[in-house]
Amino acid sequence: MSLDPPIPWSQMPKKLVIVESPAKAKTLAKFLGDGYQVEASIGHIRDLPESAAAIPPQYKKEKWSRLGVNVDNGFEPLYVVPDKKREQIRKLKALLKDADLLYLATDEDREGESISWHLREVLKPKVPIERLVFHEITKSAIQKALQETRDIDEDLVKAQEARRIVDRLYGYVVSPLLWKKVKPRLSAGRVQSVAVRLIVERERLRIAFREAEYWDLEARFQKAQDPMFKAVLQRVGDKKVASGKDFDPNTGKLKDENTRASVVQLGAKGAEELRQRLLGKPARVLGLEEKPYTERPSAPFTTSTLQQTSNNRLRFAARRTMDLAQRLYENGFITYMRTDSTTLSQEALNGARKYIQREFGQDYLPAEPRTYKSKVKNAQEAHEAIRPAGENFVSPDQVQAALGTDARKVYELIWQRTIASQMVDAKGQRVSLEIGVEDAVFRAGGKTITFPGFLAIYGSGTKKKADDDEKGALIPRLEVGSTLDLKELLALEHHTQPPARLTEATLVKELEARGIGRPSTYASIIDTILKRAYVRKQGNALIPTFTAFAVTRLLEDHLSYLVDYSFTAQMEDELDNISLGKMKQVEYLKGFYNGNGTPGLKGTLESVEGEIDPRVVCGFALGEEDGELVEVRVGRYGPFLSKGEVRASIADDIAPDELDLDKAVALLAEAAKGPRVIGKQAETDLPVYAKTGRYGPYVQLGDMEEGSKEKPKMASLLKGMDPETITLEEALGLLHMPRVLGAHPTSGEEVMAANGRYGPYVYCGKETRSLPENLSPLHVTMDQAMELLNKPKERRRARARKEPLKILGPHPVSGDEVKILDGRFGPYVTDGTTNASLRRGTTVEEITLDMGVEMLAIRAAEGPKKRAKKKTKRKAAKKRPKKAAKKKAKKKTTKK
Repeated sequence: MSLDPPIPWSQMPKKLVIVESPAKAKTLAKFLGDGYQVEASIGHIRDLPESAAAIPPQYKKEKWSRLGVNVDNGFEPLYVVPDKKREQIRKLKALLKDADLLYLATDEDREGESISWHLREVLKPKVPIERLVFHEITKSAIQKALQETRDIDEDLVKAQEARRIVDRLYGYVVSPLLWKKVKPRLSAGRVQSVAVRLIVERERLRIAFREAEYWDLEARFQKAQDPMFKAVLQRVGDKKVASGKDFDPNTGKLKDENTRASVVQLGAKGAEELRQRLLGKPARVLGLEEKPYTERPSAPFTTSTLQQTSNNRLRFAARRTMDLAQRLYENGFITYMRTDSTTLSQEALNGARKYIQREFGQDYLPAEPRTYKSKVKNAQEAHEAIRPAGENFVSPDQVQAALGTDARKVYELIWQRTIASQMVDAKGQRVSLEIGVEDAVFRAGGKTITFPGFLAIYGSGTKKKADDDEKGALIPRLEVGSTLDLKELLALEHHTQPPARLTEATLVKELEARGIGRPSTYASIIDTILKRAYVRKQGNALIPTFTAFAVTRLLEDHLSYLVDYSFTAQMEDELDNISLGKMKQVEYLKGFYNGNGTPGLKGTLESVEGEIDPRVVCGFALGEEDGELVEVRVGRYGPFLSKGEVRASIADDIAPDELDLDKAVALLAEAAKGPRVIGKQAETDLPVYAKTGRYGPYVQLGDMEEGSKEKPKMASLLKGMDPETITLEEALGLLHMPRVLGAHPTSGEEVMAANGRYGPYVYCGKETRSLPENLSPLHVTMDQAMELLNKPKERRRARARKEPLKILGPHPVSGDEVKILDGRFGPYVTDGTTNASLRRGTTVEEITLDMGVEMLAIRAAEGPKKRAKKKTKRKAAKKRPKKAAKKKAKKKTTKK
């Protein structure tokens, strides 16, 4: 599959090609000859320092070093090479020594351009450099790219660098303010904080929402022997029957005077009376309207629309979709997956049209290829939509054989959308029917597809699920004046619904519609807000936490421009202008940080820090009870309820819109009762309490004495124990742990039973054994303990016999059962050899076999994790020369 003609080895040029990932390197190598060495940089090779430890010693004393950006000298970034990348850089430098030419073949977007620039700066090659760019890994695309190499685009690099610096300044300057005023370990971000605000605003609408009840009638009519069809009550006399859209969501009442005058709101009694009046009365067709309709296919996928459709149809998170698309691209199945463009190349048009002609015939093929306009002002990524690679698109079955079921599902979306975009419109007929029964008017509607057009690619003329319209009922052929039989009549109760919470798909749609951020970054933004616990997922919905409410309030009240939608979108445009060479990087950064006629980020923060009252930004009033304010407060350890001196913790699974005054008062009343007193310890006469804290239920001996720093003795409950039913004997047993069972017959050391971090166990000296579930540390005997201690020590995984949370199926390679277990740090996937933790925000239900196998492969490729002890040694080793340097400096000073 070489692109070059065979050349004798002695004359063969040695060309080094560097890409980002090993998978991409492997696929690319298939199309290149023996004269090419393809190697991966494995992502970015350097970046701004992520911690104080990563800052080079010569910069540590600089005021700006923690920022990683010299704000006093042209915003010069401080780039460092992470320890884990040093070995790969050594490898690349060794390969470069034997090369005559270096191809930098990283991705074609800003980030890829930046990686190429960093490679050039770090490797310092002495051979010619060529920038190799292709949007798909196919023979023709690579051949064309080899003929059209170029230099590194410095404007793109500057634009990416400016974006990185802005994000660093925003995050590292605003985040400490959140630590002081809200709680530790929070973060702020240019796009992240705006995304959180969008989710919080939707929850505020749900909190303000007031439910309304309304009724209507549903009838089933029939003509002679034709099938029955359904119709819904629309009007009574000259008044329209109220529906959900007629109510104000903030009051639950009809919207305004005009609405109240022209609409009749049926209640249960009114609906039943009307039903009784109309039953058995004749029905007649009052009106019949038939209209043809035409439906156009959607444009080929961009990054954003792929994420939205995948989330809606497959329930894949944005991160999952992008990971699968990355694999499809790197294995040569699709074009580059980070793009704002809806354009298809001539090659793609030819491939799609050939397929349509062959599979569907001339009737489904437009006379000319269809074109689509991108809605993005400055499409800075690839210049073609996401589509199957090459001209002869591979089938979804081939993708499944190579990459598995989940990859096939994403590929099938792309394959269908690409072909459908080049097919003719679908055509159909809409039917609207009005039926009168006395003074009541019912309406029935439906539609039929007369020619499926592009819908044929989705199978049997069925429209794609993501955009499916309501299917109309089959309505018999009728004429105005036709009489019908009223077969059934039901009175139905309805309630208005609050605004739907944002999902990953609708959040992506909102961000893109407002011009905020880039679709290629949305997956990482969603990951971040889940990881930082600003948001949690419930099914497909994104629910904000009270911490998100506090952070959003602080930013809205004191740094409003940072979460202003139009300002954030304008920033995106300005960063785009840097990539087009229309704006200087340093000028933009100076204006953002230092200000330009108005205070910049630095000055604004200095002026508002003293104004921010944590009690105000972290408190959310729910109402008053007995003249006292009931509110939610966000504290250092999470949210809690407050009323006077009474406090009550809030469970993580309570959504903000579910916590009203009544529920809060009930929780506070429960908390006001105080802990349950189980009894008293006879020896000390101290009370023994059963309590529930942050880490679960526990027992406590005595109270905290005023002025004393010594805490009362506490002990966690064993699994299966209930704080409401635990006995005094059991509580004292827990408090007296560890329990002495006797002396070891050989060593004489004490044999003990205890309840530890990983559960109950017995030990003697350094030997420990976990207790099986049927043995309690309160009742285990000396003989049982010795039996366990005399057995060989088992590995933790081997002795864990928990029921799996989910069995995914056999591993396609090893045949071992792949399952999800519940571990110390949450659920994880395992095949018995390798374990891979679930990403935060990912639910057990959404993990498939393919996803599990991929997670295990990634974890196995990372190799064994280094132990904490090694890290400690490494840190200690770094400190020694430092101390020596200080002594040396001191001696010199003395000499002087």
